[in-house]
Amino acid sequence: MTTRLHLVDGTFELFRAHYSKRPDHRTPSGMPFKAVAGLVSSMMYLLRDPEEAVTHVAIAFDNPIRSFRNDLYDGYKTEEGVDPALLAQFDAAEEATRALGMVVLPMDRYECDDALATGAARFRDRVDQVRILTPDKDLGQCIVGDHVVLVDRIRKTVIDEAGLRERRGIVPESIPDFLALVGDAADGIPGIAGFGEKSAALILGRFIHLEAIPPDAAQWNVPIRSADRLAATLRAHRDEALLYRKLATLVTDVPIAETFEELEYKGRTDRFDAWSREAGLDFSSSLVTPRKAGDGDD
Repeated sequence: MTTRLHLVDGTFELFRAHYSKRPDHRTPSGMPFKAVAGLVSSMMYLLRDPEEAVTHVAIAFDNPIRSFRNDLYDGYKTEEGVDPALLAQFDAAEEATRALGMVVLPMDRYECDDALATGAARFRDRVDQVRILTPDKDLGQCIVGDHVVLVDRIRKTVIDEAGLRERRGIVPESIPDFLALVGDAADGIPGIAGFGEKSAALILGRFIHLEAIPPDAAQWNVPIRSADRLAATLRAHRDEALLYRKLATLVTDVPIAETFEELEYKGRTDRFDAWSREAGLDFSSSLVTPRKAGDGDD
């Protein structure tokens, strides 16, 4: 019998739908609803996908977008620059996915990624595999062998620990250190000047964490031509690097009320059809049948 926990990056799915080429949609009252319509369609496809074989599932959103990290660093991401038409759909996205029968992990001072990381850490011993559905490299720090993996639905790739090593040259626990050095524009983390993905991976592939990197480049023993310059830069900006790593480190103990049993997917709720009519959508031909652990196993 195979039991899987699917943890969905709802924020990514919502952005993806909003900026997709799918037709625009508005509710009967005129509210922009393209992102939510696309999100629901994507989740229905996931729930009936025999290859994914969903048995337990939860989704999280950055709603609100601001988090405790904004208290740590003024430059961290906010709702500034987000299309107001998209921003206005976050509450509706939560309502829609609940109606679809998915558990929504609500956020307050934490981010979507923190909820996914918490779900992976808390429930991984209850399932054969945790599949985190996101292309976000931040979540790479959650990977555990081939037991907790990242699934990029756009590129149709699955990244386990061996795949991360091959792709990035580092282990999962080095991901926050890596982002501290190279930065993460999506989250407003600037990184340390001069460090690129290749140099950061070579250094962290050897030393794993920032604290272990010797201040003298002569001790690095890595093939980087600009090692002396990078070492000097890191010495001068070590405090910033440590702050950026803290911003990039996901929280794995977010308060989540749901038990593992409550994550089992049991199909659409009674509310879904009414919600669809209110939204001016018709999903009547898209049936989603809940799976039980072991369905489809040989």
